[in-house]
Amino acid sequence: MEKVVLQAEKRETIGKQVKTLRRDGKLPAVIYGRHIKPVNINLDAHSASLTLNKISSSSFVTISLGGEEHLVLVREKQRDYIKNRLLHVDFLAVSQNEKLRASVSIQLTGASLAVKDFSAVLVQNLESLNVECLPADLPERVVVDIAVLEKIGDGVRVKDLQLSDKIRVIEDPETMIVVATPPKIEEDAAAGAEGAVAAGTPSSSEPELSVERGKKDEEGSENK
Repeated sequence: MEKVVLQAEKRETIGKQVKTLRRDGKLPAVIYGRHIKPVNINLDAHSASLTLNKISSSSFVTISLGGEEHLVLVREKQRDYIKNRLLHVDFLAVSQNEKLRASVSIQLTGASLAVKDFSAVLVQNLESLNVECLPADLPERVVVDIAVLEKIGDGVRVKDLQLSDKIRVIEDPETMIVVATPPKIEEDAAAGAEGAVAAGTPSSSEPELSVERGKKDEEGSENK
C-alpha cells in the first residue's frame, strides 16, 4: 500500500478561535496516543480533505510534524454537512510494536446464485469488523465473497471469515454479516393483495384516501 503522508504544523490556537484558521484554509486536528502527549496541529484543508476522503478507518497515515513522522489512524472526523467540508480530525498515534484495536470495513464481492436464480435480496447486517492486531497485520478491508450464497436463507457469519491467525476478531462469531432474503417487494405486494381481497376493498379506494388527505391538509392550512 502506498505511504500516505500529510504535512502538519503545530497549532497554538484553540477553542472558538479556530474559525479563523478555517477561513485561512487550515484544518484543525489533534494527535494523541498512549506514548504521546496530545498535540494540536494544522493541516492544509484542501489537500488533507482530498486525502482523508479516500482512505478507510483502518488505513494508516503518516503525519510529518517538525521533522518527525507519526504513524496514525483516523479516529474521528467532524464534518459540516451543509458546506460539505471537514471541521476537525482526531488522529490516534500507534506503535508498530503494540497491538491496536480498529474497525475494518467489509467489502462484498462476487455474484450470488440466490440473487440470480431466486431473485433474493442481499441484506448486509455488518458494515465493518472490529479487530485487534499489530499495525503491520491490520488489513485495509475485509473482503467477503457472496458466491457462497446459493439459495434463499444462505448467509455468511463472522465465524465463516478466513482471516490471518495474527488477527483477533472482536465480534460475536454468530453475527450475520450478509444474508440472502426472499424478494421483499413481491412478498409485500402479495400480502397487500390478499388483505384487500379479505376486506373486500376495491383497488379504487386509494384515490379516496388521497382526497381525504387533501381535505385534512386544507383544513390544517386554514387553521394556521
